Amino acid sequence: SDLNLFSILKKRFKMLKYSVSIGLFIILWVTKLIHKENPMYAVLDKDTIKNSILPYLSTAKRGFVTKSCLVDVINAILYKLKSGCQWALLPVEALFSGEVLTAGAVYHHYRKWCKTGEWKSMWLGLLDKHRREFDMSSVDLDGSHTAALRGGEHVGYQGRKKRKTTNALYLTDRQGLPIVMSSPQSGEHHDVHDIEEVMKAMFDDLKKANVRVDGLFLNADAGFDCDILRSVLERNEIIPNICINRQRKDPDDIMVDDVLYAERYSIERTNAWMDSYRSVLNRFDTTIASWESWNYLAFAVILLKKISRKRKV
Repeated sequence: SDLNLFSILKKRFKMLKYSVSIGLFIILWVTKLIHKENPMYAVLDKDTIKNSILPYLSTAKRGFVTKSCLVDVINAILYKLKSGCQWALLPVEALFSGEVLTAGAVYHHYRKWCKTGEWKSMWLGLLDKHRREFDMSSVDLDGSHTAALRGGEHVGYQGRKKRKTTNALYLTDRQGLPIVMSSPQSGEHHDVHDIEEVMKAMFDDLKKANVRVDGLFLNADAGFDCDILRSVLERNEIIPNICINRQRKDPDDIMVDDVLYAERYSIERTNAWMDSYRSVLNRFDTTIASWESWNYLAFAVILLKKISRKRKV
């Protein structure tokens, strides 16, 4: 009886082992099918990349044409944006569903589009196309210093951060969606350095995206409380709601809407969203074009993810 029981258990164990093997095979097969549609580590799905990002980027019309899918190339660049890994450590085998490119080839594509300013053009195109998604009842202005760990263009020592940084101004809508950024400048400069030219360039970018600025309410902290900025905003028919600096000599002549100013917290949330993209959090790029492009890519991902969530609801 013990022998019969042992043989029965042995047969059942073999059947169980066979069933587990079939189950694992099915799981791997299904995973492979899914991987072909949505590669591993996808920051955005393939359809979003194909329909919302790729149309704004130049592709080869003659000469050498890449054998790999450009959607996979952009997906690999987005993985680099999110993870902040070194180019040489890109997991290209996992990121490509078809012909696999080397990490150097992916970098070549990214730099090619950086040099021609196409990442910025892509963002302005998306801003124009989806401008109804933005809540322009009021906007927030803030500066952000990014640690420049390898030096490079527009890098300077920032005493408050106790390291070399690059500084840029960001404008966000009421929801905290990024709208536009200034050209980066070295970290030793304060936020209102050359503010007239900086704001003019930002307003020009908004006009390219067909975004009107007249009638806007603009929130900013006390670091932006200067007469030059206030006059620039007034010339562009923008209503400043800037916290009064303690060093201002005539504070009684300026009105601040405290309720509106309290909404400024949304831009701090935007800073947290941006910091989740490791290639933006710390600057390893020595060229301004590369680092600025990472910012515009992060803008695009934040917007497209918001649109995708709204469609699912």
